[in-house]
Amino acid sequence: MLMKELVIVKPPTHLSHHSYIHATELAIQYMKEHLDEEVTSEQLAHLVGYSAYHFTRVFKKVTGISPRQYLSALRMESGKQALLKHPSLLMKIILSIGFRSAGSFHHRFKQFVGLSPKKFAATSSELVSHMNQYEHTPLTSDTLPSLPRMYIHCQLETPPDFRGLIFVGLFPRPIPDQKPIVGTALNMRNRECLFTDISPGTYYILAAGIPWSHNPVDYFKLDTCLRGKYDEPVEVNLTTKLHVNILLRDPLPYDPPIVISLPLLLFEKFNRKRAN
Repeated sequence: MLMKELVIVKPPTHLSHHSYIHATELAIQYMKEHLDEEVTSEQLAHLVGYSAYHFTRVFKKVTGISPRQYLSALRMESGKQALLKHPSLLMKIILSIGFRSAGSFHHRFKQFVGLSPKKFAATSSELVSHMNQYEHTPLTSDTLPSLPRMYIHCQLETPPDFRGLIFVGLFPRPIPDQKPIVGTALNMRNRECLFTDISPGTYYILAAGIPWSHNPVDYFKLDTCLRGKYDEPVEVNLTTKLHVNILLRDPLPYDPPIVISLPLLLFEKFNRKRAN
């Protein structure tokens, strides 16, 4: 088996924020091209000419997460996309993204995406139909009552020409690779929401805008959707009162993948409201 050549990139003498981004993007590209291999932070640091300690700090500063978390998210995202195209080739997909056992892949996939690999592939069409029904029908939005004792109020801003669904939630990590503690979806002209009754803890407010599309893959392959976040982690307690403004922007090359299935979150939210 031929070994893939490892190209060493020497960092510039004067380290700037631009050079940090460049090094991070090089590392991410290497990850994408070697998903089926054991890729370590030490290996990536050597690739860009940094020490392992300095590389990990730089990578986290740029992306918000560690190289290991990013690589795990890339593998899950690649698995999602492959399942949509070739659901019958599950074992081949598992091996192509670096997993050596089906059990490990199933566990990780369900943990991060929200449902099993087979169910993800089988229900994708149903979830797309559920998404599309809200292109011209308002979601039953949460009316903003008089502010309670504890709340987080989010005001979102999108480009003027954006048409689609906006998802926003409080996540336990600075990457959308698990279900949010609380979350909601907005459409039409609705650009604000109110979260109440939040369990105390530290959370990250993340948002994504998915444009309407005739291609079902666009609702699951989210590397072109709008992205937004609150810059700092939020400490929630019983007296939290917070107003945040979030600007949704075009994605950047180093944004972490959106691993959780956002159409599934909308479907589950709808079913909970119907049950109540």
